Amino acid sequence: MKDHPALALQIPWPTRLGPDGASAGGNEILFKDVVESVDLEKKSITWKVIGGNMLELYNSFTIITSSEHQWTTITLLYEKKTEDTPEPLTHLGVLLNGLKDIESHLLKK
Repeated sequence: MKDHPALALQIPWPTRLGPDGASAGGNEILFKDVVESVDLEKKSITWKVIGGNMLELYNSFTIITSSEHQWTTITLLYEKKTEDTPEPLTHLGVLLNGLKDIESHLLKK
């Protein structure tokens, strides 16, 4: 996937992120994914999207998360179907909101 565009974001952990939600711009983002690999040494997990409306815009979509100390890095690897396909920034926002929900749950314990 070297030639595919990539988008990466580092998130300080713990953190507080935007409003809750599972949509972007009022549209539901649906996807079915599989865990492609888990690397315990690098503390990373790779998911591959295999279904859902995300694949209407992208030929392929892979999500990689990795952690180091108090930082989590999310990397999105994707191939657009057309040049007019938008960058997946709204998808990244939904992922961040999901992380916020997980963090809130874990901090309650």
